Amino acid sequence: MPDVQALVGDFVLKLKRRKVEGSHASARQTAELLRSVVSQQRLPHAGQAAVLIDAVRAVGEQLIAANPVELAVGNIVRRVLHIIREEDLSSTTTAMEGLGLSVDSDDDNAGEHEDRPALSAAAVAAAARSALRAPSLHTLLEDIPESAAVPHSSSSGGDSEGKSKSAADKSLKSRKLKHGVIEAINELIQDIDTCHEQISEQAVEHIHQNEVILTLGRSRTVKKFLCAAKEKKRSFRVFVAEGAPRYQGHVLAKELVTKGLQTTIITDSAVFAMISRVNMVIVGAHAIMANGGVIAPVGLNMVALAARRHAVPFVVVAGSHKLCPLYPHNPEVLLNDLRSPADLLDFDEFSDCMDFASRGGSPLLHVVNPTFDYVPPNLVSLFITDTGGHNPSYMYRLIADYYSADDFVVKRRSTS
Repeated sequence: MPDVQALVGDFVLKLKRRKVEGSHASARQTAELLRSVVSQQRLPHAGQAAVLIDAVRAVGEQLIAANPVELAVGNIVRRVLHIIREEDLSSTTTAMEGLGLSVDSDDDNAGEHEDRPALSAAAVAAAARSALRAPSLHTLLEDIPESAAVPHSSSSGGDSEGKSKSAADKSLKSRKLKHGVIEAINELIQDIDTCHEQISEQAVEHIHQNEVILTLGRSRTVKKFLCAAKEKKRSFRVFVAEGAPRYQGHVLAKELVTKGLQTTIITDSAVFAMISRVNMVIVGAHAIMANGGVIAPVGLNMVALAARRHAVPFVVVAGSHKLCPLYPHNPEVLLNDLRSPADLLDFDEFSDCMDFASRGGSPLLHVVNPTFDYVPPNLVSLFITDTGGHNPSYMYRLIADYYSADDFVVKRRSTS
């Protein structure tokens, strides 16, 4: 598949060079790439789901290794693996129902119907178990008693017709599996694109008249959430902590003012001083972990602690593509990403702190510029996703709906 390999290589390069950043862009482009992988993957007659899973897993390992900090990439890879398993199980169930109907209600062989037993519960259960290990029509028939199978014709013409029909059935099953998976991925892409609108529809339920809302930095989801409340004639004020050292809060403040919202910019260090005037904290997230903890822009743990101290609700708004089935202590989870020291100090200032007397000019001043904070679940009051509002203790149930247990860990390829 040269075309797909070229697409994978190009996307891997973009992830490594940070040309694709942010959960929304990473999730959408990953889903589109995996849709191409599934579409162009050739499937054998047996073990079709296993071949698809192996292909998606191989590509997923490359994508995750390219930039492990973008957890949305791994989330989408695991979502697609779950989709393949679900579609395969659905097609297997349909095939078993079809086989049962053909045995139990064969009008052309009514006399033989009494001599042929229906599919037993054991056969159906065996087929269902086989579905978990990438079943095919051939493996399903292995668990069906001989007496339940349709008798073969003794004529050569019948054998030829039987083989032809069997090949057609296998080809049809292959097309149905790929079509079902591609349709489900298309729905996933649509959910990613519309998650902001679905979250924004819930704004009027949570933001009330004359309230003061605090946020930090810049989040597209938070912006749309606040603007949606404004459009519903809610009158409220917004405090925006500037989000040093990148100062994305300045950008958000300008965007809110153009929408007609009363906005006040405060420094990050002033959050604790201003929190007593706030009715609610609404922030975005980089990822929501399986335990209900949040990987969020740096500084939000400080805001969460201040909110907890003053009993102010701390609300996180995020699309379901940010739900991660991993825990913060998992070795494949990188909780942070260190950015360039240039965000904090100009090069001229930094060069003045170099010790040129020593060999190699080792610096006397070290600059640490982390990108993310970790907010534990006990500091979060509510999650608002495109599926509604949820308590932190409920997140594991949402994750169980989106991911398969076998796909919680997608190994990263060694970069050494």
